Amino acid sequence: MRILLNNSLALRAAAPIRSLLFGSKKWSSAMSIPPPSISASEEALAGRLWIKFNRECIFSMYSPFAVSLAAGNLKIETFRQYIAQDVHFLKAFAHAYELAAECADDDDDKLAISDLRKSVMDELKMHDSFVQDWDLNISKEVSVNSATLRYTEFLLATASGKVEGLKAPGMLDTPFEKTKVAAYTLGAVTPCMKLYAFLGKEFGALLDSSEVNHPYKKWIENYSSDAFQASAKQTEDLLEKLSVCMTGEELDIIEKLYQQAMKLEVEFFHAQPFDQPTIVPLLKNHSKDELMIFSDFDLTCTVVDSSAILAEIAIVTAPKDDQGQQINRMLSADLKNTWSLLSKQYTEHYEECIESILNKEKADKFDYEGLCEALEQLSEFEKKANDRVIESGVLKGLNLDDIKRAGERLILQDGCISVFQKILKTQDVNAKLHVLSYCWCGDLIRAAFSARGVDAVEVHANEFTFEESISTGEIERKVESPIDKAQQFKSILQNRKKDEEKSILTVYIGDSVGDLLCLLEADIGIVVASSSSLRRVGSHFGVSFVPLFSGIVQKQKQEETWKGLSGTLYTVSSWAEIHSFALGWE
Repeated sequence: MRILLNNSLALRAAAPIRSLLFGSKKWSSAMSIPPPSISASEEALAGRLWIKFNRECIFSMYSPFAVSLAAGNLKIETFRQYIAQDVHFLKAFAHAYELAAECADDDDDKLAISDLRKSVMDELKMHDSFVQDWDLNISKEVSVNSATLRYTEFLLATASGKVEGLKAPGMLDTPFEKTKVAAYTLGAVTPCMKLYAFLGKEFGALLDSSEVNHPYKKWIENYSSDAFQASAKQTEDLLEKLSVCMTGEELDIIEKLYQQAMKLEVEFFHAQPFDQPTIVPLLKNHSKDELMIFSDFDLTCTVVDSSAILAEIAIVTAPKDDQGQQINRMLSADLKNTWSLLSKQYTEHYEECIESILNKEKADKFDYEGLCEALEQLSEFEKKANDRVIESGVLKGLNLDDIKRAGERLILQDGCISVFQKILKTQDVNAKLHVLSYCWCGDLIRAAFSARGVDAVEVHANEFTFEESISTGEIERKVESPIDKAQQFKSILQNRKKDEEKSILTVYIGDSVGDLLCLLEADIGIVVASSSSLRRVGSHFGVSFVPLFSGIVQKQKQEETWKGLSGTLYTVSSWAEIHSFALGWE
């Protein structure tokens, strides 16, 4: 059983199961989840678009070029080539600002755009210093590559008014029509400014103050500087001002331009010539190895915990009264009350168990044996919780077809399925996918993956027992605890080693305390949006949690290999980071 920290929230989150089973498109307003709070900056157009297209930002950051630059071991020749391309781009950028200023109707807007153009000219001066330092004759040595050309042509076409839905440039008669061109131009340049400001901050945070010989320190310091951050913010603010009176259709055009610019940035980073060893993408660099990907299911792959889904199926399909009952099954109201009690007990006892573990002496270094011993206590708790669920009868009478239907329509984490699909389809890579889960019913998991074309995933979970496709309420108990998961992980790996002569690289993706041992056993343990209890327990036993990008840069810098039981786990905010790390840009 997985932790449900708030039973009412769990049931509200599972409420859409009615539509999963019966096809209804309407949720009960009482059961809907309130939207997350949004900051003022995120309410602005640029803030919303940055969040919406953050995936492209991640693909740029995880490019081999960016990782090696941040690590400081990018070949100088590669950086020279990049600077040459960027000079072409910045010249187009400056010209686009010049055209935008001509279209702006407001004097303040013209002045603001002119200030932004000056910052681009300052950036070109910095690039000139790089050219002088490395004696690079750009005009003779380097031609514009296709990725740079696509971006500059897109940028200048936009600034010239060649935008879908806009009059031809020579027919822009009114000031408002010309102002739209300025707004569209800002929509195309803002993502670039924001991306470089973001990368500058990320790379700058990884610079060691004692590291005086980092060859790209000047580049990083420029883009992480307060001055550049202010320019990026000024660009976003100006986009907001110019677009404030626009129609929904016109805002859609800005969104398309923003997205296109982000995609072109990704292509630009990945188009840089690259002929040195790099730690990313993972699959490409381990094509000669067997790659074994392990993942948790609940809240790692899913948005809602499967125990809440299964309980809601039981509640929704249970009889409302005694009339017409063909099987001995709890009434819906009784079932809901029983589930609420079970969930409350689980939450209270779980917290007590975690606190008991944390009352043990804190380790001053990574203590795997101590962690295993502590999690034995949690394992006993999980098994007793499952005992109570089985004895209660809440899982009796569920139809296998209903379970599969819910699995097929289960909402999964954005990007999860894409990662699995592309790993399995990648040629010249020997990869196996395994899901290890506390889920009570493996059929739910298999249906979720099968419906999305990922049939090759091997599922290791508990299983309902059925009589004529109706659940008996009993569970075939296979994976109930952190210890069970670790044993399954080791068993799968050991059996594979007997069959394969290749070296094996293991990756485990999880989010909770139940995944902790597997995360540590794997060569690469990736934590997705972890629970607070995972960090508290892990830290108590000397486990370090490092952002994945930071860890990758460190590995690139020191040319280290991945290995299990290092005591370090890598955190990500989304599956897009896992995709970027494992597969790169595709």
